[in-house]
Amino acid sequence: LKVKYPRIQKGFCKFCKIHRALKAYEYKPGKPSLKAQGKRRYDRKQQGYGGQTKPIFRKKIKNTKKQSLKLYCENCKKTTMKSFKRAKRLEVLVTKKSFKI
Repeated sequence: LKVKYPRIQKGFCKFCKIHRALKAYEYKPGKPSLKAQGKRRYDRKQQGYGGQTKPIFRKKIKNTKKQSLKLYCENCKKTTMKSFKRAKRLEVLVTKKSFKI
């Protein structure tokens, strides 16, 4: 399943409180921090003898993910997130068909 989404689309900006042209970007999660409390706790528990202390999840059930979009308002320079439907891949189009500002 591949979903195509226009780069620029008219939508409601909750900061400007008006409908404007919003630029869409695909959300990608950042690199996980080594300093996060859960990671520090896990690393401390793993130290020494005793093998694997926490279960490792191996059953992959879903073959799609709920896609997320970052919608950027060029007027107020703010970004909002929008969760999208389930898809294997999300493609943000840069074409002449998309809305002109």
